[in-house]
Amino acid sequence: MHYHVKDTSLAVEGTKKIDWAEAHMPVLVALKHKYQSKKPLEGIKIAGCLHVTKETGVLVRVLQSVGAELAWCGCNPLSTQDDVAASLAIDEHVSVFARRGISTKEYYDDIHSVIGIGPNITIIISSDSYAKWNEEMENMVT
Repeated sequence: MHYHVKDTSLAVEGTKKIDWAEAHMPVLVALKHKYQSKKPLEGIKIAGCLHVTKETGVLVRVLQSVGAELAWCGCNPLSTQDDVAASLAIDEHVSVFARRGISTKEYYDDIHSVIGIGPNITIIISSDSYAKWNEEMENMVT
């Protein structure tokens, strides 16, 4: 597992935020409980490029609990919650590449790092992330 987060000492606070969000997201929690023993995503690599927030932290936990191998980056350096990114890296053992306020080059480097897992599934939310993602994937294929 690799990661690039701003400050790993923020993980405890990030975990508290994710725990709070999980308590308010009953559908995802129900899916986690229903499928975690079956591991239907075992062997599946998922690369995500979403806002790194406490809510995304819940999604990451659920996907991981049902067997997926994950790599994650932020889709907007201004929305990244550094404590949540630290928690995902340190406590959840997810390859996460996200820091608040990074440069465009660092942002694209993070996308490239996530693509490096060779995902079977991608979850992307923003158009600029999608455009860069497609460019990177095309370069890997050719």
